[in-house]
Amino acid sequence: MAGSRDPAHPAAGLPALGIDIGGTKVAGGVVAPDGTVLATARRATPGSSVTETEDAIAAVVDVLARGHDGPLVGVGVGAAGWFDRTGDTVLFSPHLAWRHFALRKDLESRLQRPMWVGNDADAAAWAEYRYGAARGADLALMVTLGTGIGGGIVMDGRLQRGSHGVAGEWGHMRVVPDGRLCACGNRGCWEQYASGTALGQTAREVARSSPAAAALLLERVDGDPDRLTGEHVATAASDGDPLALELLAEVGSWLGQGIADLAAVLDPEVVVIGGGVSVLGEMVLGPARERLERALPGRGFRPGPRVVAARLGAQAGLVGAADLVRRAVVDGVL
Repeated sequence: MAGSRDPAHPAAGLPALGIDIGGTKVAGGVVAPDGTVLATARRATPGSSVTETEDAIAAVVDVLARGHDGPLVGVGVGAAGWFDRTGDTVLFSPHLAWRHFALRKDLESRLQRPMWVGNDADAAAWAEYRYGAARGADLALMVTLGTGIGGGIVMDGRLQRGSHGVAGEWGHMRVVPDGRLCACGNRGCWEQYASGTALGQTAREVARSSPAAAALLLERVDGDPDRLTGEHVATAASDGDPLALELLAEVGSWLGQGIADLAAVLDPEVVVIGGGVSVLGEMVLGPARERLERALPGRGFRPGPRVVAARLGAQAGLVGAADLVRRAVVDGVL
């Protein structure tokens, strides 16, 4: 998706609707051309049913459109999952019912509005490039840290989807041969060591093997190590728990190693870290930068990427999706 070729196009100055579909909610917003979110709405995501998920999307679009006084360019939808290169078809979505499903065609027919449909991390990457921490970068990578790891690529002002539409799935780079089993079917994937899920798993392992060392963490779950989650560790770290801080630093170190590997292939100017784990800020990003400095190929003889926190938070996906549909209309793609 290139930058607008016709800034005088009437659609360039109009708001668009952005929708971000996660495993638990459909969040939407009316987004102005400068990235400002003018209004929001949400519905629960009935992930087991295609029809009910589309009903939730339609309900959010209807609420936002009825509440907005004026024209809207179209609807951009970002969802967790793998899309084909055109964005027309959802190949697979881990938390939703779509399997090789022609989502864009279905939604266009139902909503009767221009549609952009694609991966939620791609949409977030575009938002950070347009309005946030990667603004103006010639090659920017987004790494989203949550339950797993996703991401996106913006290069030379274009969102890069790859030959088959599934570029940026950093979480499934294998960093540990025969390591932890991943939901993708492989072992040792990056997201098994540098995500919110990884943080919780490591905490449980430590609590089972060294309960005395994990005493403060175990107090939070009535002594049951199986109940520990990444959220418990994050809260404990914010309260100064030494073990929790150490576990976060380990996640950060794995993050930095993965970024060094990405830098070897893509040589980005900036890597933006988003997603739920990113709110922990320097507790994770500090160790990531330190590991990157030690692991960067050719270190000492070449520059590495800047590693920065995302600026747009949870609204990045819907902001990016809205701008992408606007740009597609302006460029005559839709």
